[in-house]
Amino acid sequence: MEVNVEHLGEVQFEVKSRKHTIVCDQPEELGGYDEGMTPPELLLASLGSCAAYYAVAYLKKKGIASTGTHVRVTADKVPNPMRVDNFRIDVTAPISLTDEHRAGLEQAIHRCLIHNTLQHPPSIHLTLREEELAAAA
Repeated sequence: MEVNVEHLGEVQFEVKSRKHTIVCDQPEELGGYDEGMTPPELLLASLGSCAAYYAVAYLKKKGIASTGTHVRVTADKVPNPMRVDNFRIDVTAPISLTDEHRAGLEQAIHRCLIHNTLQHPPSIHLTLREEELAAAA
């Protein structure tokens, strides 16, 4: 997996993966143009869309209606160190579920790749590179 991020100016960034592009920005009060989600919002979007994927996959596998499945993810910004914490995933199924299917749906969502990554902190390695700017002619 790979994404590439390019600075567009001010506090805007273009994020590319495979053939897809999104813009990451900040709200106007933080010097941005509010033309894209902030990095923390992208993190919540990643978790929410992953949970939704696993929820819908479970419902489809069991022959249960999945259209209309809704996932809402919230979290708090906390200090020391500044980070996002206290994630809450609220899943709304489009129909009433039996206790068995409710438990199965919850188990399926807990298999989400992003959920598991956040539950088991990954190692992160940083490499800094410097490019010489071409001398002005």
